[in-house]
Amino acid sequence: MNDFFDPDKDPKKKSDYDASSIQVLEDMEHVRLRPGMYIGGKDDRALHHMVAEIVDNSMDEAVAGHATWIEVELHENGHVSVRDNGRGIPIDPHPKDPSKSALEIIFCTLNAGGKFSGDSYETSGGLHGVGSSVVNALSDHLRVEVARNKELYAMDFSRGVPQGQLAKVGSAPNRRGTAVTFHPDPEIFGALQLKPARLYKMARSKAYLFSGVEIRWKSAIQDGDTPLEAKFHFPGGLADYLTETLSGTTTYADQPFTGSVSFEKFGAPGKVEWAINWTPSRDGFIQSYCNTVPTPEGGTHEAGFWAAVLKGIKAYGELVSNKKAATITREDLTTGAGALVSCFIREPEFVGQTKDRLATVEAQRMVENSVRDHFDNWLAADTKSAGAILNFLVLRAEERLRRRQEKETARKTATKKLRLPGKLTDCSSKDREGTELFIVEGDSAGGSGKGARNRKTQALLPLKGKILNVLGAASSKLGSNAEISDLCESLGCGMGTRFNLDDLRYEKIIIMTDADVDGAHIASLLMTFFFTQMRPLIDAGHLYLACPPLYRLTQGARRVYVANDAEKDALMEKGLGGKGKIDVQRFKGLGEMDAKDLKETTMDPTSRKLIRVTIDEDEPGETGDLVERLMGKKPELRYQYIQENARFVEELDV
Repeated sequence: MNDFFDPDKDPKKKSDYDASSIQVLEDMEHVRLRPGMYIGGKDDRALHHMVAEIVDNSMDEAVAGHATWIEVELHENGHVSVRDNGRGIPIDPHPKDPSKSALEIIFCTLNAGGKFSGDSYETSGGLHGVGSSVVNALSDHLRVEVARNKELYAMDFSRGVPQGQLAKVGSAPNRRGTAVTFHPDPEIFGALQLKPARLYKMARSKAYLFSGVEIRWKSAIQDGDTPLEAKFHFPGGLADYLTETLSGTTTYADQPFTGSVSFEKFGAPGKVEWAINWTPSRDGFIQSYCNTVPTPEGGTHEAGFWAAVLKGIKAYGELVSNKKAATITREDLTTGAGALVSCFIREPEFVGQTKDRLATVEAQRMVENSVRDHFDNWLAADTKSAGAILNFLVLRAEERLRRRQEKETARKTATKKLRLPGKLTDCSSKDREGTELFIVEGDSAGGSGKGARNRKTQALLPLKGKILNVLGAASSKLGSNAEISDLCESLGCGMGTRFNLDDLRYEKIIIMTDADVDGAHIASLLMTFFFTQMRPLIDAGHLYLACPPLYRLTQGARRVYVANDAEKDALMEKGLGGKGKIDVQRFKGLGEMDAKDLKETTMDPTSRKLIRVTIDEDEPGETGDLVERLMGKKPELRYQYIQENARFVEELDV
């Protein structure tokens, strides 16, 4: 007997999906529904990115030669103001819609701005026309004041909606420019608050990036050692920045390699500025920018810079008859190098709205050709520094090649050499690429994970309870601790001074703990271990946190997983779209989830969510200080931190 499809008996009828199912959202509605598309999410980084969007608009005015100062002020009520003395946003009626001012169009319409044609700005950080409108949409209050033609105009908004017309509010005979004051919407960002220290560093870095502007900082909120008021103006630009960053450390060059070159010879507006030196005293770093916008993931301008330096150092090695210089690679260059690169180009192309990576192909050629000649001349003029740098890089190359020779090329052979712990359930893949190690708490979670995993690429290591707090323990205890020993043997890369990233056996290390307080504590202990004993593993982007759900809600045929009580309560109130009573299943631990639930929500790469563990790029040293305060041996430092930050915690109904 054959079974034929009967649409009338199908639980999901064709009529359930028709024209009425298609939603058409207004610009501001779409931003609020999908903030991740515009600012990367709803987390702390996205919150501070909103301030950067407004500051970047003022920086564009300064770089274009129309503003000499920018002021960033954090108010006691959590509002932030950004002011400049530029030309001021146009307030006249817009030609395409005379009923609205140009200011209203800019703040309420996506893809509207004055930076598309290039007539108003030769180079700019704002190029998608969404920055101001996105900030407006994600603020419960935003006010814009514009001083033009000796008159002062103002307009208020809430969640992207005008609260009245643009109005003239007074005269401004001695004032010009734009002031934007806004408050991030708690409906989007919850209890997250703007951090004075982070805004202070952002304001300070902007002054380094353009020597022609003065940045003024004010804060009504005390945050550790962060000043309440400051002014920044650095005539030396990136050279000043690097000198201050490497202050007190030994460097291979007495003076860093710095410079600034216009792109005029390429027939293009803009320029590139750089500063670099090598030091044995700290890990290497590079901070790059395009049109004053940070590009933490690098891009074509970084590629062009490193290509120029690599070709230059190899050519110098050949000049002085050092044959080993030919073995130097970019990996060797970046070890121990402190580098800053900033370029200004017209109509840059970025990967994503948050502009984390520059994709403009032409930028690589222009930067490489601009830097190369200057680097060659610098090496030739300072042979002492050039020789010291060359010898350091040759040693790095020799060490890299030695490690490669010692390491077995096949992962299978390396696995045979390792004494793997019995509790490790390994994957079958012989290559590191694409493999994952899930660190789980307890054997019960490990049992669920075994049924949910992909045997080829996913390995499981259950740990018993909370691991040793490495900051609160004597060094002799680390080697004798069973859980740490099992973890190190599974990873295969050693720890502390014996750590070698090349020997890491898995591409992703995923901490998968219960979605409760105990799980968060275990994850904190593990992250502390990785930060103190395997820091390069984090820097290389190998460490992640899994995001298991806390609840499963079922209503008829509808099943939804939620991460916290707030999400659960919201869904309970509005329903799931199914029929009948909503059944609530709380997962007390990963061990209570069946393999199907765990796979679908937490382990399957096609449906799960991972959080990559990173270190604050603005000030890596402060991360170490914070870890020491919260996880170290001195409880008084933890108590002090709690006292200093208690005001940021909202009262909770328990």
